[in-house]
Amino acid sequence: MLQIRGLRRLHVGPLDLSVEDGTCVSLMGASGSGKSVLLRMIADLDPHDGDASLDGKACSAMPAPAWRKLVTYVAAESGWWDETVAAHFAPDWDFKTMLPAVGIAAEASAWPVARLSTGERQRLALLRAFRPANRVLLLDEPTSGLDAVSIGLIENLLRERLARGTAILMVTHDAEQAERMGSRHFLLDAGRLEEHAP
Repeated sequence: MLQIRGLRRLHVGPLDLSVEDGTCVSLMGASGSGKSVLLRMIADLDPHDGDASLDGKACSAMPAPAWRKLVTYVAAESGWWDETVAAHFAPDWDFKTMLPAVGIAAEASAWPVARLSTGERQRLALLRAFRPANRVLLLDEPTSGLDAVSIGLIENLLRERLARGTAILMVTHDAEQAERMGSRHFLLDAGRLEEHAP
């Protein structure tokens, strides 16, 4: 289980939250309310007060790269550091199965990143985050700007991850998506989390 206790940065917090294994928690809030700030704090990407822990093991007690292999943040617009798609994935990554699963041709693994549309980059960034060590996915609007078919494909993949015990904290502006995917729902307002019905 992921637990956060007293997380605070800028105008956000202090916040407490628990996310059980195999569950998706939706997070909504106005633009600028700090949803991305919260995810980045949990991923230990920005300085903050408070701490997060996974099964009782504190983030502050382990090296940041080790924490991020377990608790992985996927930004709304992810970075790309090499020219080709394949260079961003492990050498044994199963492109033939996974790319079609998100509506992208398998041969796209050989494409230059510059050829990708915004939606293709978004879907590939999510796939890039899927690793065997993942215990928690922190998703910042993972389907914003995607068409209905692509959204359905992504949600199916996320349900598979949930079935394997992965915990998901997902920022979304889509109330219907929050209801479809989330088992608990929170609103971030004035720096505080409020649990609510979808």
